Amino acid sequence: MTEQQPAERADPEAASPTERREAVPLRTSAEVAAEAGVPVDRARRLWRALGFPDTGDAPAFTEADVEALTLVVQTVADGAIDFETTVRLTRAVGSSMARLADWQVSTLTERIEATEPGSLHPDIRLSSALRLVDQVGPAFEKLLVYVWRRHLAAAVGRIEALSAAEEDLRAADLTVGFADLVDFTAMSNDIDDERLAHVVESFEACCTDAVSGVGGRIIKTLGDSVLFVIDDPVAAVEVALRVVEVIGGDETLPDVRVGLASGSVIFRLGDVFGPPVNLASRLTGVARRNRVICDAATQQAVQGQVGYETRALPPRSVRGFGVLEPVAVRRTWADQPSPEQP
Repeated sequence: MTEQQPAERADPEAASPTERREAVPLRTSAEVAAEAGVPVDRARRLWRALGFPDTGDAPAFTEADVEALTLVVQTVADGAIDFETTVRLTRAVGSSMARLADWQVSTLTERIEATEPGSLHPDIRLSSALRLVDQVGPAFEKLLVYVWRRHLAAAVGRIEALSAAEEDLRAADLTVGFADLVDFTAMSNDIDDERLAHVVESFEACCTDAVSGVGGRIIKTLGDSVLFVIDDPVAAVEVALRVVEVIGGDETLPDVRVGLASGSVIFRLGDVFGPPVNLASRLTGVARRNRVICDAATQQAVQGQVGYETRALPPRSVRGFGVLEPVAVRRTWADQPSPEQP
């Protein structure tokens, strides 16, 4: 401990986001590593895995950083997991939390800009946004832990369901969906930031609601595209059609197209890999505006289902897969819901 240390909070975990931001960094990476009892190269590797830049020999760490590193080191020392596994888990946490923090601050800042007079100085609006972050922070910290535990239980349940039939617990037979906004790049160059944010948020919200409602999972979003997986091919087709109906039926949003492919995929680092993932992405390039295109495996599952009809399209070359015969899927006319139907 140094003589300056009392300047830090006695309980760093109780600090608000603003207090954490304003905490005086008193330790270098070498000092933090020494206090935690880990080589400095490992400490720096974990720090980078969290998504933070190297700090060299400059003081950049507080007591909270020492406690966090000590906790991780102790977990490895206890033999629960090895260091390489720890780095992978740390990278997952860092990536997820970085996006969550940016999303939260951006949303709250928008709230301030909408409720505070536009003539206020930026520093005043920033102070208001920081106060709002502090106000909602404690509740969202509890919510964060709850949601993580709930999703962890669901993930364990999925592995248990696979364990009886699959040798590789990271593999599963799923339908992969890839939804893509049409001409998004050109459109984004012609509209203001507020309008662009509305388009992206509406698109992601629609996809998330549709996918989650049938027990599927959003794997990742890329602004103009969403990658999702669903156990049941018929449910995946229903999700794809609903996305097309809602997004394509909204005149304020660009058109959309969805590609579906079924087969074995591998889960790794929160992502999915395998031929169905690549094929679903490729099929969006084949689909016309506000249409759903699928592969033969998905067609076989949905064929004969009440409310859907499929139509084989002319064979065409699909990069990485050779010549394929994609299949268009749509509702039978009598079963089409209104775009407002959930």
